[in-house]
Amino acid sequence: MPFATARTVSLHGAVGHLIDVQADVSPGLVGTTLVGRPDASLNEARDRCRMAVINSELPWPSTKRITVLLSPADLHKRGTHFDLAIAVSVLAADDKLPRAGLAATAFIGELTLAGQLRPVTGVLPMVLAAAERGVRRVVVPEPQAQEAAMVPGMSVLGLRSLSQVVAELRGDPVPEAAPVAAMSGSRLLSWRGEERMEALDLADLRGIEDAKYAVEVAAAGGHHLMLSGPKGAGKTSIAERIPSLLPPLSAAESLELTAIHSLAGTLDPATGLMVDPPYAAPHHDASKSALIGGGSGQVRPGEISRCHGGVLFLYDIS
Repeated sequence: MPFATARTVSLHGAVGHLIDVQADVSPGLVGTTLVGRPDASLNEARDRCRMAVINSELPWPSTKRITVLLSPADLHKRGTHFDLAIAVSVLAADDKLPRAGLAATAFIGELTLAGQLRPVTGVLPMVLAAAERGVRRVVVPEPQAQEAAMVPGMSVLGLRSLSQVVAELRGDPVPEAAPVAAMSGSRLLSWRGEERMEALDLADLRGIEDAKYAVEVAAAGGHHLMLSGPKGAGKTSIAERIPSLLPPLSAAESLELTAIHSLAGTLDPATGLMVDPPYAAPHHDASKSALIGGGSGQVRPGEISRCHGGVLFLYDIS
């Protein structure tokens, strides 16, 4: 039967939907058709996958009609992380890969023309969504294996190329491949005062006992707080010490916050789960998009979302 199904995840904001990538390879007018409401970047996957397969010295069914359906078809699909699932489903439909076990695995990763895997944003929320729907194994680009492994009970394969993925699925020895480069959007700049925030404690402040008591009550009950006073009264000094009063995040809160930063492309997998309550003090002239997030196609969380479970300090200079 010239039909196979691989699985991946589509993100709509922070909500993940498990997607069946169904490929049919059969006689007919030669060509590759991608259906299921793909966007422009996903339509380009047809050429990326074809050249990735060929340059990996694997056979592409170039004399047959290839139809790839992204199901459910009513959801709009976007992003380049569908590449790996599309290539695997086409190879399986052409009897070059075993179909058994594909339904229990989620494939996430962008392919280069040389067949190498490239990292993508939002791996953690994708793997979380797959785990919630019963998937217990995921294949991701090697640099993001640590991020995917943050999901409890998930078996993670961090690989470097399509050739390695094919060998793993066939049960063959995994060939060598060049290391995968980190994401191009990796953080390059840091604020030199970040380390200072780690040592702040409300006990450092002298006086203003009433204000400190109000802050302690607000922190204990999870209440909002308005600080009012002239410049130099200590409003910022109090606000940036509130995280020192908060307990570490629970396991569920840590996963939620880490998934948000993964979606925003600001997560450093080497640091593991984010367990400390975050603190953010955006500039008073920050734009609406910077605060609440936005984006066309791929949603990027704003400051409000990135300090989920922590403290957001907004100030008014009027």
